[in-house]
Amino acid sequence: MQDPTNDAPFAFLAGNEAGGLLILGDHASNRVPPPYGDLGLPAAELERHIAYDIGVETLVRRLAALTGAPALVTRFSRLLIDANRGEDDPTLVMRLSDGAIVPGNAGVDAAERQRRIERFHRPYHAAIAGLIDRMIATGTLPAILSVHSFTPAWKGVSRPWDMAILWDSDDRLVRPALAAFRARGLTVGDNEPYDGALRNDTLYRHATARGLPHLLIEVRQDHIAEAAGAERWAETIAEVVMPLLTRPEMRQAAFFGSRAGGLDRAKNG
Repeated sequence: MQDPTNDAPFAFLAGNEAGGLLILGDHASNRVPPPYGDLGLPAAELERHIAYDIGVETLVRRLAALTGAPALVTRFSRLLIDANRGEDDPTLVMRLSDGAIVPGNAGVDAAERQRRIERFHRPYHAAIAGLIDRMIATGTLPAILSVHSFTPAWKGVSRPWDMAILWDSDDRLVRPALAAFRARGLTVGDNEPYDGALRNDTLYRHATARGLPHLLIEVRQDHIAEAAGAERWAETIAEVVMPLLTRPEMRQAAFFGSRAGGLDRAKNG
């Protein structure tokens, strides 16, 4: 499944494929592989949220270890190409992100866009689809947990949420997860600070369209920027999510449709 070269576009964390859970990290890395250099950006820009979801790789790896679930994480920056966008999305390759001009993307034409799709974006999504197929073949319908992070403030305004759950129309995991996290005293955004309906994003493509239960969790970056915080949050998420997977409604495909027709949600913060 995984490209064995050092330039592999994703990392595969092996786990129990009959366990009913698959974990994804679409924006886990700020790596810009050769021959793209630094995309013409100062190093400090690549350490910001515009390049990746801070803390997510550690969080996903710890979650996978705690739950025994297989996981996939990207190994390329979303500034190169955004893994959580459909191939036809106009924000797939960003020329400007949160005020930062990306020089390495200024001259991206249709041919270069297609090269990046074929080298980075498509292999990641093919790996997700193939792993889901394998998991279904074990006789267990997998739930998909997608993990992201958001900035503590946006355009000078503080964000009050410790975490958020983003969703489209399938609330099988959403409703009980919201209740369980809030019962722990956490401030949880419900489709805040972003709306979870984005046509052809990762969960639309691999979960909504296939009728699989799913959950997209965003954690505020100051909670997980350090490894110790990410590990504590992994424990909390595992403690909430794992019992929910035993519910009967998580073991059968259900098609809820999508609110995302025509909706364009650009995530910059």
